Amino acid sequence: MPTTAAAPMTRAGALVAFMWFAYFLNYCDRQAVFSMFPSLKADLHMSDAQLGYVGAMFLWVYAFGCPISGYLGDRFSKRLLVVLSLVVWSLVTVGTGLVTSGVMLLSMRAAMGVSESLYMSSAVALTANAYTAEKRSRAVSVLMTGQIAGTVAGSWFGGWMADRGQWREAFFILGAVGVLYALPYFTFLRQVREPAPENGARPSFAALGRSRTFLLLCVVFPVFVFGLWLLYGWLPAFLHDKFALNQADAAFNATVFLQTATFVGILIGGIIADKLHTRVKSARFCLIVAGLVLSAPCIHLLGNSDTLLITRIAATGFGLFSGLFIANIFPAAFDVVAAEARATAVGLLNFCGAIMSGFATLFGGLWKQSLGIDRLLTMTAVGYLAAAAAVIIGIRCLLTRDHLSHRS
Repeated sequence: MPTTAAAPMTRAGALVAFMWFAYFLNYCDRQAVFSMFPSLKADLHMSDAQLGYVGAMFLWVYAFGCPISGYLGDRFSKRLLVVLSLVVWSLVTVGTGLVTSGVMLLSMRAAMGVSESLYMSSAVALTANAYTAEKRSRAVSVLMTGQIAGTVAGSWFGGWMADRGQWREAFFILGAVGVLYALPYFTFLRQVREPAPENGARPSFAALGRSRTFLLLCVVFPVFVFGLWLLYGWLPAFLHDKFALNQADAAFNATVFLQTATFVGILIGGIIADKLHTRVKSARFCLIVAGLVLSAPCIHLLGNSDTLLITRIAATGFGLFSGLFIANIFPAAFDVVAAEARATAVGLLNFCGAIMSGFATLFGGLWKQSLGIDRLLTMTAVGYLAAAAAVIIGIRCLLTRDHLSHRS
């Protein structure tokens, strides 16, 4: 199989830093809206069900864009795609501050889904290509922490600005930062080499489908992100209602404990995976199992605790253990797919995950008053345990064949 030479460490580290800040802005822009739900509900006259569609619209459009963006990333310049994505989603963020109705807001979220879908596949593939297999989990895990920091910063900033009656200005500021960052970002990426596949090899969706372990990951990943996006989308409003918090405090409690622990868990997951990978080829998959099993009781407790203190402890536990999963889902896929198909693989995984994520935010809105967020979280915990069992079966029955077929 073709291999990708790792970049010099200094250049590779700088690449991760530039990609990290762009990914940070990506999540700031997409997450700020969720901590503004009470203000949007009042100012734009939206129901809880309509607010559920705010998250679902973004995620479903994003989902269908991901396979296309991955396909493009493996055939054209990943550098240009990530910069183009940054500029367009930043302009859409500015436009979100101009909406005057729920329909306009949904349209902007759809446009956000299209623009942000161009980023993830190429960003992860560029990062992975800069490192050898023995250091890949750590590199990708560092990039993933941009998601965590962006979720915290975007949620807090959005809630803080909404409490001040300035939710529109929040979108203007976030979008302007992204447009300004595009210039140094593009200047650096022009120096990054993108090696062509050996022998003109080109990936195909059919080739990815021949890796049964990769197909298993495409089933497991949506189960995990259902719980993640149920928390991202509805935990601020859930805490706002349950503990009578203002929007800024609800956003703080819904993100800081969860995301700080996830930040740590991702880094730990990447370090452990790389240390074990040379001795245990299933290390990344075993950490995915551990993340699912240990996260299950935490996500149940998040919805069913009676005090804010216990809720914070559960959020911390979920963040720490879910970080093991997040750090290793893409590097695990790279263990069982060809090197020249990495962007396409990320795109397909994100497609599967984002489709289910959209249902998470939608169901949160539709069933908030009937089934309840607490019961939805308990059902998700059961799903996590079932997904862990499926990965264990995959390790025993599928992994050896697929890993040997796609070493890179």
